[in-house]
Amino acid sequence: KVVIELSVRRFRCVNGDCKAVTFAEQVSGLTTPHSRYTPLLRDMLTAIGLALAGRAGVRLAGELGITVSRDVLLRLVRAIPEGGPTSIRILGVDDFAFRRGHRYGTILVDLETHKPVDIFDGRDGESLAAWLRQHPEVEVICRDRAGGYAEGAREGAPQAIQVADRFHLWQNLGEAVEKTVNGHRVNLAEPSPEPPASPETPQVNQPFPEKKIVKRLRQNYADVQELRTQKLSHAAIGRKLGMHPATVRKFSHARSVDDLIAKTEQRAHIVDAYTGHLHRRWNEGERNATQLFREIVEFGYKGGELAVQRYLRRYREGRGHAPQTGPKPPTVREVTSWIMRHPERLNADMATTLKQILSRDPELNRLAEHVRSFAVMMTELGGGRLEEWIAMVEIDTLPALASFARNLRRDLDAVRNGLTLAYNSGPVEGNNNRVKMLKRQMYGRANLDLLRKRVLFAR
Repeated sequence: KVVIELSVRRFRCVNGDCKAVTFAEQVSGLTTPHSRYTPLLRDMLTAIGLALAGRAGVRLAGELGITVSRDVLLRLVRAIPEGGPTSIRILGVDDFAFRRGHRYGTILVDLETHKPVDIFDGRDGESLAAWLRQHPEVEVICRDRAGGYAEGAREGAPQAIQVADRFHLWQNLGEAVEKTVNGHRVNLAEPSPEPPASPETPQVNQPFPEKKIVKRLRQNYADVQELRTQKLSHAAIGRKLGMHPATVRKFSHARSVDDLIAKTEQRAHIVDAYTGHLHRRWNEGERNATQLFREIVEFGYKGGELAVQRYLRRYREGRGHAPQTGPKPPTVREVTSWIMRHPERLNADMATTLKQILSRDPELNRLAEHVRSFAVMMTELGGGRLEEWIAMVEIDTLPALASFARNLRRDLDAVRNGLTLAYNSGPVEGNNNRVKMLKRQMYGRANLDLLRKRVLFAR
């Protein structure tokens, strides 16, 4: 412990009109008026507050021998002075959630320096337009395809070039591909071979009862569709059925209930890789689930015995023999990822399975060709071929992909710029992830003023 004894002079003001009677001498770099911290300690605590916020900052300061409260750290962060106006030529815009589904904000990033320049509450076009009017030097605006940001950019910076980010274009294309693959999921499995005709062939097990979640999805779908025929809005249906309007919208827009239960039915089970052995041993007469569990453990099974018991429960007395299982078909998500991935990044098994699926389904084969041509156009920055690609997709018989193509026409100039120019929203997405980290780190104290200081000044 070090104690510094410092003697300073005190001056008295002889002017009777002066409100301050005395003045203490200040030591440059060591003291400041009405301050309990030296400038060096204040800067250190401010840096700790920016990096770790309140509680975590207090713990680190304690390890450094500094006693401070979390409120002081947050007050020092809020007291950081704003910098002067900066000139921004290329701007990135994106939204982030204060609370997902309820309240959102907007983050603005200088794409030349990759540094955030401002955040504000809301994600409407008027707030963005007001900010852009104060920065007429902006030449390029890189954004997602949200209509509010597009309108705000047109009103606030009509001179700027708008660029639709390629990441969001590829993401939207992936959603259309998944919808299309989901509609053709019956063709993902290999055709099952015809069983040999023999009187000794054991009877196949009876159909297993549907899962509770599948029954609930079917009932909810039927209820929503019935209320839609009564011309009720999504909000009114949600209030009547106790659902969120977004959930009601999902049930309302689904083409069939099979589209809703597909993911549930295709959900992977921990026993899936060992069903062939279980079925074979079951048909040989082994009914002891514990013994079967021990056998598949030797093959590498990592789950518990209860999962095996629950799986074999369907084949107990009264349900017949277990069927001979073929290879488990790939899920919709897996096939979608194979179509969206570069062919050179597929291993041999993935490439072989995808080739077999495309050979069985001509529409999925055409879908893969459209995706490849879009990927080539995007990676080679060939935006001039966009309208030709849209026209080719619109005349095809793939509704989800055609809908994606029609939506591109609504923002055609920005999409063409995104597929032609080298700008992208990568730095914006990185800063957006950083905002999420800071927001979670601050728990319930992520007020806009405090969050803004940490986003703009923490490094």
